[in-house]
Amino acid sequence: MPRYISRIFLAVVLFLFLLAGQSLAAVDDGFGAGRKIESRHFTILYAPQLDPDELARSLDIRLSDKIISGSAYQNGLGGMVDSLFAQACDILDMQLYSYHGTIKICRDTKQVNSIYRNLFDKDLPKSHSFYLYDANTIYISAEHFKREVLGHEIAHAIISHYFVVSPSVKIQEVLAVFVEYQLRKSYQ
Repeated sequence: MPRYISRIFLAVVLFLFLLAGQSLAAVDDGFGAGRKIESRHFTILYAPQLDPDELARSLDIRLSDKIISGSAYQNGLGGMVDSLFAQACDILDMQLYSYHGTIKICRDTKQVNSIYRNLFDKDLPKSHSFYLYDANTIYISAEHFKREVLGHEIAHAIISHYFVVSPSVKIQEVLAVFVEYQLRKSYQ
């Protein structure tokens, strides 16, 4: 009987240790408090001073694109982002039906750079958005929250989760730029 109790005790201690390890492994990005919207494919966090309806309008997703992507029943920012996700999947011909990630919309480029500096101890090279694979999170500034820019970062998320062995960074960038180009071209 004592062996049985010691095994249970050991199992409980290991379980608590694993729980503590998960919280320590969480990425502290310095984003701070934000509002939250859940969509089918993303948890969207945005700075409190931002208006989600204005952010949705800045994506400029047409109703026809929402219908084609199957997101026509979803309104607002979540529906627009899910529609963009479906478009990026179609452009790449990489379908991820059960994908779920996070998008953090920062107040401005300065906040995005601050988060990048906090995470990597260096400045963000010539950009206003980035995708962090380890946290499965897209960081983007509100002033650059456009269909093409967000589509580029969503493409990085899709590519990172589609392949068992991720392609090289250069190949990923070529594919993400291709998505950005197709999104720009389709709205001209």
